[in-house]
Amino acid sequence: MKKSWIWIILLIGCFIMQHVDANTKKTVTLSKCTDGDTAHFLIDGKDTTVRFLAIDTPEYTKEKEPYGKEASAFTCDALKQADEIQLEYDDGSDKTDKYGRDLAWIFVDDKLLQKMLVEEGLAEVAYLYGDYAYTDELKESQEMAKAAKRNIWSDEETVPSYITYGSMVIGAIIIVILLCSNTKGKKSKIKKVLKAMKQ
Repeated sequence: MKKSWIWIILLIGCFIMQHVDANTKKTVTLSKCTDGDTAHFLIDGKDTTVRFLAIDTPEYTKEKEPYGKEASAFTCDALKQADEIQLEYDDGSDKTDKYGRDLAWIFVDDKLLQKMLVEEGLAEVAYLYGDYAYTDELKESQEMAKAAKRNIWSDEETVPSYITYGSMVIGAIIIVILLCSNTKGKKSKIKKVLKAMKQ
């Protein structure tokens, strides 16, 4: 009888040890910012890449997407200005993703960073593969950001700066060609090109 109790206690102990990080906060130090939804932290002295759980921000590393710069800046500012940064692993999620990055909730001075990003319209709720702790809060914040048409939810179509610059260069080339040619009505054609460049 005593042996069976010992085995039960050992099994319970092993289970608790496996889930000791889940839904408990751990204070960490920022190592470096990456983008809107990823950063490096010193966890127990080890530099660890952490992907923020349950959100996706526009890209600003390899690919430049609209509002990617703003999302990256918002995250980096929040992390650098925080007096305390805490991670919370969720027992409804895997601890790491397929790239080996830790998956966690990020708290800056007791405020959930994922929620802050969603409220600002700089992130959307995404990658929900389980029953996570704060997804209901995030979904509520997302609906409010959509209703307010904040940033990624705005109706404005953001044109990347390189497209605007390219259009101006092409327009300038067309104007030079028209000026050098003996085309009839070149003044009106130049006006049309200038009008198109302003749009």
